[in-house]
Amino acid sequence: MTLSKHPATIALHAGYRSDPATGAVAVPIYATTAYEFKSADHAANLFALKEFGNIYTRIMNPTNDVLEKRMAALEGGVAALAVASGQSASALAIQNIARAGDNIVSSAELYGGTYNLFKNVLRDQGIEVRFADSADPESFRRLTDARTRAYYAETLPNPKIEVFPIAEVAAIGQSFGIPLIVDNTAAPLICRPFDHGAAICVYSITKWISGHGTGVGGLIIDSGTFDWARFPERQPALNNPDPSYHDAVWTEAVKSIGPVAYIIKARVTLLRDVGACLSPFNAFLALQGIETLPLRMKAHCENANVVAAFLKRHPAVERVVHPSLAQGVAKTRAETYLKGGYGGLIGFELKGGVEAGKDFINALKLVYHVANIGDARTLAIHPASTTHSQLSAQEQLSAGVTPGYVRLSIGIEHSDDILEDLSQALDVASKRKGSA
Repeated sequence: MTLSKHPATIALHAGYRSDPATGAVAVPIYATTAYEFKSADHAANLFALKEFGNIYTRIMNPTNDVLEKRMAALEGGVAALAVASGQSASALAIQNIARAGDNIVSSAELYGGTYNLFKNVLRDQGIEVRFADSADPESFRRLTDARTRAYYAETLPNPKIEVFPIAEVAAIGQSFGIPLIVDNTAAPLICRPFDHGAAICVYSITKWISGHGTGVGGLIIDSGTFDWARFPERQPALNNPDPSYHDAVWTEAVKSIGPVAYIIKARVTLLRDVGACLSPFNAFLALQGIETLPLRMKAHCENANVVAAFLKRHPAVERVVHPSLAQGVAKTRAETYLKGGYGGLIGFELKGGVEAGKDFINALKLVYHVANIGDARTLAIHPASTTHSQLSAQEQLSAGVTPGYVRLSIGIEHSDDILEDLSQALDVASKRKGSA
């Protein structure tokens, strides 16, 4: 069949029709580590990339393959790579093109774990990360030098929740031969970064993609639109002989099968050697989530709009952060990049500060207090003492975290029940002196 342009259909059909051996309609879990080769020549051809097929589950797996194809189709890319977690997706996406002595320029508005990865772990590996101000796209240009290999940002930064200027920064990068890598975890379906010039997308599929809080995973998706061969000096990892794979020059080695040099290199070198592979069982769980993703994202967004408006009116709340309430440039960006909804993340600050925030968290009954987002259930957390606690006070402020800031990930429960729980918890918090 011709692949539909509608996400609701793609989410159910892309990459798989039925199992050729049994006719099974549901994607099987291929719980195998290895695959039998047809002959010595067949094995040699697979390892030499003269033909493509299964070698070892650390590198590829048929269940994972369906997940990769389905998500690439949803995102409008040419190929994808499933990995063990969102964190490994972020790390591998950069390590695929940056080496010791190189640098990337990233938005400072990041999930705390990603910020720590960039500031400390990659630095220890010799890759410098320079932090730009996403409110000023030109700051990316000013931080660029001859060894800048990529730009990086989150579509809806967690927890600042102000939409990143994708097209503006992507255009700056393209003028230098620098790809923009976008973490689209918080905005699946409602934002398509490739439509605005991004070269690579990464996901924590643990979140909205899976949607049920039962499996951890990550994904890297290649748009196929970035011309790596055009910038050999800027992108040496893909244009110079690679000693880790028979001196392959990746922009030439896989040219015959399409513009997939970036994602093939990530699969057969980094994933092979680092081993951050996704369990086929977790790939299966993610596929179950994807089937209802279009329906769930609609419910997440609708509920979040209701909750944001409720919090905006509440006397105990100092401020509310949600794209539906954005003003000025932030509003323009939200309307430009988000289609079909403003996402399920909401941030707010209580007038009573950090202690009122703690009172609110402790008073919740329906809403879960957990370190996760994108679940079907509504979730809450205090970032300054948890997800962003490794950051300095100044770094927390740069990421949008203040001492009394609470982040909500709005689920798909009935909105009346969500509001009832938030209301009673706010009543408890407002008893703190100065909250109302």
